[in-house]
Amino acid sequence: MAVRKRSSRDIRSESRLDVLHALLAEGGATRNGLARTTGLSLATVATVVSELLAEGLVAETGVSASGVGRPTTTLAIRGARGILAGVDVAETYVSTHVFDAALTELARADVALDERVESPDHVVDGVLRSLDAALRQAGRDRSDLLGVGVALPGLVQGRDGEMSVVVPAWHWRGVGVLDLLRGRLDAPIVVENPLKAIATAELWLGAGRGVDSLVTVNLGTGVGAGIVLDGAVLRGATNSAGEWGHTLLVHEGRGCRCGRRGCVEAYVGAPGIQQTLRETAPDHPLTATQQQSDFIAGFAAALDGPDPDPAAVRTLERTADYLGSAIADLVAVINPELVMLTGWTAWALGEHLLPATVAQVRAQAPRGTATDHTVGISTVRGNSAAIGMATLALERFLGDVGLLTTRVPLAL
Repeated sequence: MAVRKRSSRDIRSESRLDVLHALLAEGGATRNGLARTTGLSLATVATVVSELLAEGLVAETGVSASGVGRPTTTLAIRGARGILAGVDVAETYVSTHVFDAALTELARADVALDERVESPDHVVDGVLRSLDAALRQAGRDRSDLLGVGVALPGLVQGRDGEMSVVVPAWHWRGVGVLDLLRGRLDAPIVVENPLKAIATAELWLGAGRGVDSLVTVNLGTGVGAGIVLDGAVLRGATNSAGEWGHTLLVHEGRGCRCGRRGCVEAYVGAPGIQQTLRETAPDHPLTATQQQSDFIAGFAAALDGPDPDPAAVRTLERTADYLGSAIADLVAVINPELVMLTGWTAWALGEHLLPATVAQVRAQAPRGTATDHTVGISTVRGNSAAIGMATLALERFLGDVGLLTTRVPLAL
């Protein structure tokens, strides 16, 4: 496959994204301020701002007077341009979050899915019910949508313009969910894997705004990585990049739900942490906790206070060794500027888990590839999959109106 060269059109597209990222980060800025923040020339900023003003995506919000020279006009993303929906589909629920064009959340709605029903139509119906409920809460309707992004709990694969979804939990193999959604929803739609959605959220709204390369490591029941290189999410030949949770950590180790043995997920996913506690202290009361979220909350509580539970401390140490070793492999291969831990397990255990994980990364990564500041906890909170999908829907909108020619999502 030939390497695609960046054209002047692509460079202008990247400049528009730089300006939008800066406006999101700062809430508002002058043209001179944008030039300083982005490193773009004032002439380029002026041209980009004119294009964004013409599209109605940016508005002049006031005049800034510094006391020296002429007053300057302040700019901000115009949230009223339209709304975006980010939809997080899990095995037991659908959660839809509605945002304005400035990615400010307006409303959310959750609906339950019957996990015994595996049909794509059942899932699509849940997406639409959740979407309509969120729109009602926001006082909006479907005609206001600039785009809808849907994250599905599996592999969203594509090649040569075709897209299909593989969800092992639902026994889906090559299901054309995008076509089903398009048949029932008259709005631009993007379908993606949650890992890439979370990486997109970090790229637009988190630490990714200041770096060219990063990895978001999502820790929950499952485990995976979203990879950003040269400021863009890595998708791979068939959009399957990021399945780090199913790479080998322990040869002939624990069984993983993917069918292999010794995967990273089997050791640092929430069930894996519970298994480590079971191996450490078989009679510990937390080993019998059924709900994974309840287990992690109880585990975090056992680590708190002046006298933390010894079995929990030992389990945490082993988990940090597993996680740090697995991240060290990522660092060795990708050498990112940052690795950001995210997801409900990372947020619950972060202050306990991070120091020992960082130490293990430093010990295991090749010399010079990691620093004390390489690994951190993401500041993008809330439903980062839904946030990322709304952002991908925004990218889709930018592509549709001709403002974005690179980083286009798979479903475009």
